[in-house]
Amino acid sequence: MKINEKQLELVDRQIKRILESGNYYSEKYKALGIDGVKTAEDFEKIPFTDKADLRNAYPLGIQAVPEEKVVRIHSSSGTTGKPVIIPYTAKDVDDWATMFARCYEIAGITAKDRIHITPGYGLWTAGIGFQAGCEKLGAMAIPMGPGNTEKQLQMMIDLKSTVICATSSYALLLAEEINKRGLKDKICLKKGVIGSERWSDAKRNYIAKELGIELYDIYGLTEIYGPGIGVNCPGETGMHIFDDYLYTEIIDPVTGEVLPDGEEGEIVITTLVKEGAPLIRFRTHDLSRIIPGECKCGRTYPRLDTIRGRSDDMFKVHGVNMFPSQVEEILGMVDGVSSEYKIDIAHDENKNRDIIMLTAEAEGRVDFDKTAEEIKGLFKSRMNVTPKVAIVAVGTLPRSEKKTQRVFDHRD
Repeated sequence: MKINEKQLELVDRQIKRILESGNYYSEKYKALGIDGVKTAEDFEKIPFTDKADLRNAYPLGIQAVPEEKVVRIHSSSGTTGKPVIIPYTAKDVDDWATMFARCYEIAGITAKDRIHITPGYGLWTAGIGFQAGCEKLGAMAIPMGPGNTEKQLQMMIDLKSTVICATSSYALLLAEEINKRGLKDKICLKKGVIGSERWSDAKRNYIAKELGIELYDIYGLTEIYGPGIGVNCPGETGMHIFDDYLYTEIIDPVTGEVLPDGEEGEIVITTLVKEGAPLIRFRTHDLSRIIPGECKCGRTYPRLDTIRGRSDDMFKVHGVNMFPSQVEEILGMVDGVSSEYKIDIAHDENKNRDIIMLTAEAEGRVDFDKTAEEIKGLFKSRMNVTPKVAIVAVGTLPRSEKKTQRVFDHRD
């Protein structure tokens, strides 16, 4: 999916705006002799940028408009290093709401729906993004934010919420609580719009079954507006990405080579019309592929496949590179095992070797010892690593209202 003439024109305009602004990227582009783009070849010569650049420009070094045009800032939810701060103009906020409203519409959500919003508000882009899209659509927003599960369930029942917006971790927690309390017949949910973290098929199937709803993946990241830049169609896994606002590439995360449609790699996004903090060729570190061909729904927006994980989520044990998605795939093959797990990696000084400990949940109907041995065998045959495995009852591992951390590396 090569960049088209209209998109090239918008990128050229963005580069000229950046150069005029004197911001962080202006200095980089001037040093490299970049003053615009005319062809796809010109575009592919522009260097990638990533979160490290945004941290180097902290706090507002990437701002490309005068101070009086900035109406809001947001910050990423990351916990390491300097935070990333993104300024927004009024147009940026409106464009974001327009994209989010499109996501709701693609999911079959209408102005008659009541949208129960549980992601956090504040500096994080999540809650306010879900709400702005809801209001643009004309639906009723129920802006709960995270936490206070008692209140969540009360409002869900009393206000007859029809759509739940949440991280997959919090959707799981709510599904388990509704199941535990026997409230399924009292809720009116029909759809769930889930974002912020990748989730396994086991978790997806459990949430859909226990809540009796259709689930939709919403995509986005703070650096590129926030959640709501793409969503999947009913019955399809591909997420439509709005190419009138964004240009998407897939690259080899090691070499940086642009990959053809259909091949998996790292998602790179260029903002075509963003004013406050335009980004050209931003490396998201999310792993996916562009699905070739046309969608059955008839929409012409390009499609990203389900996010497989992050290139920076990889962990290495005994010389083997592993991703959480591979762990989830193995657990999904074992009868009675839930979607929740935890991995602890440590170094045994006496034996001078790394140890990987996997804690997984399983239903009480299965034999925990046999389940542990089955998981060990699958790890050995598929990944050539044998972890220590502990099986615990479903509900033992902590649930999160936000993103769930699953891998804990205790090595120096």
